[in-house]
Amino acid sequence: MDSMAMHLGAMGWWAVVEELPDQLKDELLMLARAALECAGERQALPSFDVQTVSEPLRDMGASFVTLKLDDTLRGCIGTLEASHPLAEDVRQHAYAAALHDVRFPPVSTEEVGSILIEISVLGLPAPIEYKSADDLISKLRPGIDGVIVRHQKKRATFLPQVWDRIPTPSNFLSMLCEKAGLKAEHWKTGNLFVHTYEVESFKENEPE
Repeated sequence: MDSMAMHLGAMGWWAVVEELPDQLKDELLMLARAALECAGERQALPSFDVQTVSEPLRDMGASFVTLKLDDTLRGCIGTLEASHPLAEDVRQHAYAAALHDVRFPPVSTEEVGSILIEISVLGLPAPIEYKSADDLISKLRPGIDGVIVRHQKKRATFLPQVWDRIPTPSNFLSMLCEKAGLKAEHWKTGNLFVHTYEVESFKENEPE
């Protein structure tokens, strides 16, 4: 494994995300910022030649883009499965977070300059095999694991950053089950598929 990341090749998916070089972080943040500005102006997201970015960002990747205004969530959209090159994935989610997060009104032109962008690049989710509710809790790593829960067609995830506000594993799972449209205690039944993943998260600098 090199110092940047392990990934699965040009047609694969980042499997384990480690520290990305600042150059790649800056490239992704600039792409996200340009997409946010297009959204603020209500312009269509322009076509994009992935060959113009650094080679690692051309690999298939999955990401979430989070927008914050005055340290308050203003939008967050992403995907759990890689279906685009990472650079394009980030562009699309920055644009969608600004306009299509149903929890918030679309970002206005006036807000764009005050919004800070955070990008989370997802590693490949891995299933957790567990025998009981206590066993499940013991296998979670607070502050490290993003968690996906799934039951039939219902599914939801929390990024690892959510541990900052829900540090107790039992509460974390209960709230995640509710997010998926399940009963809060559903994780105790054993009738739940659980996957975990790691992220490399980085954000724009706070304005001076």
